[in-house]
Amino acid sequence: MADRLTQLQDAVTQQAEHFYNSIGILQQCAPPSPFPGFEKPGGKPAPPPPQEDYAVLFAKMITRTAKDIDVLIDNLPSEDSSTELQVASLQKLEIENQEAAEKLEEIIAKGEHLLKTIQKSLEEIAASQLHSQGLESNLAK
Repeated sequence: MADRLTQLQDAVTQQAEHFYNSIGILQQCAPPSPFPGFEKPGGKPAPPPPQEDYAVLFAKMITRTAKDIDVLIDNLPSEDSSTELQVASLQKLEIENQEAAEKLEEIIAKGEHLLKTIQKSLEEIAASQLHSQGLESNLAK
């Protein structure tokens, strides 16, 4: 639960950053507004329009973050999730965990039996090779 809340808080913080940065960029790139009767002769020319369309960029980021926030909110547990339902869910998970542990123990037992069989076979092969080497050495003499 805390993890989802942390994700939600991070998304809200990111959304606030997008709003803040979008306002800053818009202020930076906006052409000055003329005030009738207050123009100075030889004032600054209007800056060229930005090469990137910042309005569209920030609109997409704000929209994407808003969708992320909606998804996070939808994934939060509802008030209908009572203690009894949580206990029942935990008991079901515990039973599944116990069954998986039993299967694992069976597999380990089969693996240990197979290991013993392989070790016994290797011992027999080694003894047979030693015996045949002994016979070869007796014939060579």
